[in-house]
Amino acid sequence: MNFVIITHVPHILEQNHYFAYAPYVREMNIWIKKVDKVIIVAPESKSKKTPVDIRYEHVNIEFVAVNGFDVLGLKSIFGTIFKIPGICWNIYTVMQKADHIHLRCPGNMGLLASFIQILFPNKIKTAKYAGNWDPKSKQPLSYKLQKWILSNTFLTRNIQVLVYGKWEGSSKNIKPFFTATYNEVDKSPIVSKDLKKQICFVFVGVLVSGKNPLYAIQLVEKLFRKGHNVALNLYGEGAERHKLEQYISQNNLEDIISLKGNQTQERIRKVYEQSHFVILPSDSEGWPKAVAEGMFWGCVPVATKVSCVPFMLDYGNRGILLEIDLEKDANQLAAILKNEKDYSTKSKKASDWSRKYTLDVFEKEIEKLLTQ
Repeated sequence: MNFVIITHVPHILEQNHYFAYAPYVREMNIWIKKVDKVIIVAPESKSKKTPVDIRYEHVNIEFVAVNGFDVLGLKSIFGTIFKIPGICWNIYTVMQKADHIHLRCPGNMGLLASFIQILFPNKIKTAKYAGNWDPKSKQPLSYKLQKWILSNTFLTRNIQVLVYGKWEGSSKNIKPFFTATYNEVDKSPIVSKDLKKQICFVFVGVLVSGKNPLYAIQLVEKLFRKGHNVALNLYGEGAERHKLEQYISQNNLEDIISLKGNQTQERIRKVYEQSHFVILPSDSEGWPKAVAEGMFWGCVPVATKVSCVPFMLDYGNRGILLEIDLEKDANQLAAILKNEKDYSTKSKKASDWSRKYTLDVFEKEIEKLLTQ
């Protein structure tokens, strides 16, 4: 089988191996485990790989490099106009060779591929929509357009579109799905977490405004000012780092707030095992892996009511749903910090739920999709 992947994720070539963002590649390595050949159409990055980049595990990979593009400014719009014809031709040519076409959405590459796949109604296709599928959510026009094309069973044939959550009114080709990080063998006992010692919060994600890392800091700061023994470690890099460093310094929070940068999966796992809460006050998510991963190790999740997050947290029974109101959210957390029984119940419910979604289960579901 020739398995074609169209993605916006930048790829790095190093020592004849292709590397990309680790959570994405781990998932793709499951998809490609039993295919004969992998053809990847994606932007190529000239950056050096970082601890959050891992390599594809396949002996037969063909990489078709395309120029990255965006429409964020007048200059980039003009550049994009000249790039798109070549990118579309590359996508079309590769799709001709495919036995199975796999689209990664939402994204600029996913948008182009969504249009081009219409020309191949008889080819078997899957699309992973890793963003928020909620039809009522506010999203960019390009995202809405991708969702409309993928949902349209007249334009888009022979496809299963994998989305996070169950949404009323979905077309028959929309399949509720999930993602996973850990295997069955990883289910070691949960470390007991004492609320009488320092309460550890952890944020794992890109430091960008959409993930609201500043709000996470301010929320923990609020609890600290109220007299609670709390600390927050943030793992990840991004454009907001300097702003966060300034805030931490200006408010004398160095003793309780730490920016740890990018770390390996093994290191993050140890952090989850030792933390009481995993926090993600994000504006938009699909299936937030950081939340599910923290839950796997007994962290009580603290997250916003976006996408399928309310379902993941069982509408507050196995976590805390943020209002993005500092006083209200601090009061929610203060209440659970004073109630060890409530904390323990939420922690157990969180881990019990998350441990149903292992890589073993995920791999079996992927095999079904590839053998349809």
